[in-house]
Amino acid sequence: MNQLDYFPTNYWHVLDNGRIQCDVCPRACKLDEGQRGLCFVRMRYNDQIVLTTYGRSSGYCVDPIEKKPLNHFLPGTAVLSFGTAGCNLACKFCQNWDISKSREIDTLADQASPETIARAAERLGCHSVAFTYNDPVIFMEYAIDVALACRELGIKSVAVTAGYMCDESRREFYRYMDAANVDLKGFTEAFYQKLCAGELQPVLDTLLYLKHETNVWFEITNLIIPGWNDTDAELEAMTQWVAAELGPDVPMHFSAFHPDYKMMDVPHTPPATLTRARNIAQKNGVRYAYTGNVHDAAGDTTFCHGCGLKLIERDWYELKAYRLTADGRCPSCGTPCAGIFAPQPGHWGRRRLPVRLSVIGNR
Repeated sequence: MNQLDYFPTNYWHVLDNGRIQCDVCPRACKLDEGQRGLCFVRMRYNDQIVLTTYGRSSGYCVDPIEKKPLNHFLPGTAVLSFGTAGCNLACKFCQNWDISKSREIDTLADQASPETIARAAERLGCHSVAFTYNDPVIFMEYAIDVALACRELGIKSVAVTAGYMCDESRREFYRYMDAANVDLKGFTEAFYQKLCAGELQPVLDTLLYLKHETNVWFEITNLIIPGWNDTDAELEAMTQWVAAELGPDVPMHFSAFHPDYKMMDVPHTPPATLTRARNIAQKNGVRYAYTGNVHDAAGDTTFCHGCGLKLIERDWYELKAYRLTADGRCPSCGTPCAGIFAPQPGHWGRRRLPVRLSVIGNR
């Protein structure tokens, strides 16, 4: 059996009726022989759950770290990004649906071992590798092995995720991550049930775990969809919860929706809605609130929460001004800015560079 085709996994158990239940996420898919879970990539094979996409990717690209989005993790640096196929949620508004909803192995056009990915990231000048485009929860064994290979070379690992995991797999996965952006899609169970075929509470559990039981740097993204999760009441409740339960230093990114997948009839998010959300977050004590998918100078800027000085000014994903001291403080009042900062910022800019690791990794 080729490990790149059927990679054995640990998080499953046999039920009394002979089915095998996958225990990676709350969906708890119960599988007969040959069946795949909703995620598509985890499958019952020879009476165990295997990962069918180990070592395979839908593509690789060097991005600015701000595109993940992470504004307080090694600003200005390049990150090698990749994903596989499938997803363990079923969001009607998915903006990477061609990858996350793919049921075609042909989507996985590139192949690379964890060591190849780590060496390629080093050769490309990337400070980190990001598991993104689809959720790394479903290919956690591959992501963990990549993270271990990267750690050997001093390269960080970033998870871009919806945070939909069970406790045991969550603890295993984040043991190897350095940073994460967690997509908090809404703040009601009704939203998750109707639009995502999932639940809110496991996502909140992930956020609480990251904050209180790990050293993983994480930021939150909230995609605001007109008519679905854009009321003052929901934004108030969500940002109050973040400030109270996670603390004031967790950055929040309020991102604009565009019509896609099964929600083509929903309009774009007005920029004013994002500004309103940002203002509500700041009022409720969130120190670092940003807007995304729109051009907004104020919403792109990191301000000192002590004196209001512009610490990092951005134009989309490009740093325009960087005033943090070498130890991550405001040069005016000395207040520390929360985050993971190098003594000097990176200079990758807004470039996006697609790469084939099957070529670069073997040079």
